[in-house]
This record gives sequence, structure tokens and C-alpha cells, in this order.
Amino acid sequence: MPTPRRSPLPGVHRFARALAITAAATGVIGAAVGGTAQAAPGAPAEPPTRKDVKAQVDQLYDEAEQASEKFNAAQEYQKRLQGETGALEDQVAAGQAEVNRMRADLGAVAAAEYRAGGIDPTVQLMLSSDPAAYLTRARSLDQAAERQSETLHQVVDRQRRLDQHRAETAAKLAELEQVRRSLAESKQQVQQRLTKAQRLLDSLGATERARLVAQDAQEAETRATRGTDRLDLGSQPASSERAAAALAAAIGKIGSPYVYGSTGPRTFDCSGLMYWSWRQAGVSLPRTSQEQAHAGQRISLSEARPGDLVLFYKDSHHVGMYAGGGVVVHAPYPGARVRFESVSAMPVSGVVRV
Repeated sequence: MPTPRRSPLPGVHRFARALAITAAATGVIGAAVGGTAQAAPGAPAEPPTRKDVKAQVDQLYDEAEQASEKFNAAQEYQKRLQGETGALEDQVAAGQAEVNRMRADLGAVAAAEYRAGGIDPTVQLMLSSDPAAYLTRARSLDQAAERQSETLHQVVDRQRRLDQHRAETAAKLAELEQVRRSLAESKQQVQQRLTKAQRLLDSLGATERARLVAQDAQEAETRATRGTDRLDLGSQPASSERAAAALAAAIGKIGSPYVYGSTGPRTFDCSGLMYWSWRQAGVSLPRTSQEQAHAGQRISLSEARPGDLVLFYKDSHHVGMYAGGGVVVHAPYPGARVRFESVSAMPVSGVVRV
């Protein structure tokens, strides 16, 4: 499926509302964080400039996205640990039931021997009205004793494995608790940075905020269109039919808000958009951008074709999908919306063909 050529740039002008809804989109207006630096005592407070606020807000959004990907990774690991812990708990329950049954069988045999104990076998043979039948029973008792010994060994072995499963379960539960603490910490980091960014934006006057929003939207449009009024994605075909389907799904979500930890279908974070889009093509990607960096074949940027994943920054904490013509579609950062962006707007750390 060929990608569109010189298609209109949807969603760019809607981005003008994005920064104003940062706190509403992420639900963190009430989080408590430290304010901006104060002026020296006695000196008049200098109003923040639009340029300074934009630089600080961009930095805070980048930090928030890094914390968001850590949150996503911890959340995925928590799900995996919960599944493993549940399986171990099921094994422990089944093992305990088996050990209990085997012990009950051993107890019944021991009780029978106790009730018949104290009588010499020779005397029992003499008193028996049917010596042949007694000898047959004696041979059966010998066989039963062998089975009892075997059962006893099995009980010891089952108990050993049961204790091992219990120890593994306890370790998994402890690890799960540690992951839960990590989740809470990452979430708090995201909330703090988003709230501080919102306060910085609120420190501007209404006119300056409007100019900042307009500037951000204009810069994004200029980067994606190279200064023209139309978007040219070129005519290069996608790397596969599934890649074409994934790209179409991602482009269809242009204008959707960025919300950390979200995988759609109405809101997304950067890796969540890739995860959702490829799911529409029948492919299950890993959840986080760092994991997605290893989800396929590594290629160079010069080899990129529509549908390939493009990883940004050294730690691959951001990801977009190559759309053609040196443009990616991505969920940029908290407060923004899914949009087209020049691939050169951020440092590329790798390209992956799924």
C-alpha cells in the first residue's frame, strides 16, 4: 500500500489547544510540587519570558516522558509478575493437596498395621483356618510394604518441591511489592513535572500563553512541511502490508491527546500509539519504547520505509513511526496531540523494521 503524497496536514491547527489542556488530560492539576525559583529578597520579581518558559516546559515534558516510559515498563513487569505468582500459588495449592492425600494413604496403612501388630506371623499361620489364604495375604502385605515405602519417598520428594515453590512464591511477592513501589515513584515523578510545567505556563499572561501555543504549533508544522502549506510523504511503499496497515492506523489518530500510560483508542503516549497501531495490523509489539527498540530488524535511517519504528534519544525513551518523506507520526509529549513531525527534530538512536 503506497503512502499518500502531498496530503493535507491534519491536526496541526488543533494542536493550538493542546498545552492548555495538559493538566486536564493527565489528571494531575492537584499534585504538589515545588514552585519556580524566587527573586532575591528586595529585588523586583522579573516576569518570566515566553522563551524561558518554553525552554523549561520542554525540558519538564521530556523528563515526564522518560518517567512515563519507566512507569510503563514497571506496569508491564508487574503484570508479568502477577501472572507468575498466580501460577506458583496454584502449584503450591495442588502440591499441598497431593501431599495431604499421600499422607492420608500412609496413615491408613500405618493404622492397619498397628491394629494387627504384636502377633507373630508363625502363630498367625497356626491359628489360621486357611493357611494357604494366609500365605497369599502375607505376600500381599510384603508387596504393600514396598508400595508404602515408595509412597513415603514420593511424599518426601513432593514436600521438597512444595517448599521450593513456596520459597519462589515468597520471592515473587517481595519483588512484586518492590515493583509496586517503583510504579508509585515513577507516577509521582510524572505528576510533579507535569504540574510544574502547568504552573510555568500559568505564570505567563494570557497573551503570552496564546503566543507560546501558536509558536509551538507553527514550529511543528514548519518542521513537518519544510515551510510549505502541504505535507509531502513521498511515494515510497511501506515495508509490508502490515506496516502499511499500522501506519494508516497511526495517521488516523492524528489529533488524539497524549496521556502518559495510555494505549488508546482515544489517547496515547508515544509507545502506546505504536503498540495500538500495530495491533490494528495484527501484530503485538512490546509495550515500552525501549522494548520496541528490539522488536524487529535494526536498519539505518537511510533505509527507513513507511511503517518502520524510529527510536529517539540515547535511551530510546521516545518512539515514532516513519511515514515517508523524512516525516514520522508520533505522540509528542504530555499536553500535545498525535501529529506529524520531521524525523530530524529529535536525535535518532535507531530504526526498527517490524
